[in-house]
Amino acid sequence: MKNSYHPVEQSKRTAIVDILRGWAILGVAIGNYLDFLYIGIEKEIKHDTFSQVLQFINRYFFAAKSWTLLTLLFGYGFAILINNVASKGKNPVAFFAWRMILLFILAFINSAFWLGDILKDYAFLGLVLLLFYRCSAKTLAIISAVIFLTIPFVMAYVNGIKIEHPAIATNPDYLKLYHSGNWIDFFRFNLLASFYEQIIIPGYAITAHYVMLGCMLFGFLLQKINFFERLTELKRVLKSVCIISLAAALLIGIGFNIAIIYKAPFLKIFHPLYWLVLCTMVFIASGICLLYNNGKLKTVFSYFSAGGKMTLTNYMSQNILAALIFSGIGFGIADSMPYWFYFLLAIFIFIIQLFISKWWLSKYNYGPIEWLWRSASYMEFVPFKKKQPEIIPDIKTV
Repeated sequence: MKNSYHPVEQSKRTAIVDILRGWAILGVAIGNYLDFLYIGIEKEIKHDTFSQVLQFINRYFFAAKSWTLLTLLFGYGFAILINNVASKGKNPVAFFAWRMILLFILAFINSAFWLGDILKDYAFLGLVLLLFYRCSAKTLAIISAVIFLTIPFVMAYVNGIKIEHPAIATNPDYLKLYHSGNWIDFFRFNLLASFYEQIIIPGYAITAHYVMLGCMLFGFLLQKINFFERLTELKRVLKSVCIISLAAALLIGIGFNIAIIYKAPFLKIFHPLYWLVLCTMVFIASGICLLYNNGKLKTVFSYFSAGGKMTLTNYMSQNILAALIFSGIGFGIADSMPYWFYFLLAIFIFIIQLFISKWWLSKYNYGPIEWLWRSASYMEFVPFKKKQPEIIPDIKTV
């Protein structure tokens, strides 16, 4: 017997959410590809002027802003899915838990190709998010606010926790696995690096997940108040958020950099890095929403929307391509290229993905990995290929 509930149809998706996902996946590609520059023996890297400009752009517009935005949108999508399943009289907890188990499987596959996988974090926190799915908008607002206000204190405390572990990405013995050209050795390197440099590192295991949880709950809140569906109505609020977040990012950024230069003692108990990241992320996201709301960049946004609808496929394919380009199982260029090469390569691949995504979605309802994930989640094959409109012959009267 078939289930009586189905995924949200593509035509009913909120366009701005997919556009924001498209922008975020660009930042993720840039960040991930730049990381390959640092897979190698530790050394001082000197950048040319062009690379320094790109480094500045990445630091203040993409680094950490992209994955925090994607995490927020994950929380938004969680709420949509929970509502969709619950409205059909099904158990949303059991459904979503099964969906996260499937995401863990995809995360394992992705981790075998890329040591910086974030899917496992989404799968884990998705299960945690189930504890909050009955919360009201007010409760979600309070919990999110508490998390965001305490992030600097949590980060400062966690920074003081030291755990000894092998430096997988810079240790010559482990790097032999990465460069060997053997698939098993390559997978082993990535899985070991994922464990030692993400799962057990306090700065990631605790601080990053704390930030992610706050972002997910805030995304859940935005869905509760139908924020993205009310952009026109909330235009003035959106402008205020854009201006205030920019001002906050500038003030925090200036103060934070001064504190670092002078090694301010308060950084040991109050570290505002993620305040800077989150304020910048909110500024960029609200700016994109304003442009969309005002009818700007329609063609560009249509491509970003297509890329955002295939976020999972594009993300995993980016990592598989990077493995073939940088590791020993492919061209093996790893850390041998200048900074600008990794930055521009990520943008080039992303642009190609946008064109492929737009073409693909003109023929199919979902990206290939999205379709597999949905079909396995609902335990039935959801419609993959788009139905061709019925052609009515033009009958002319004589």
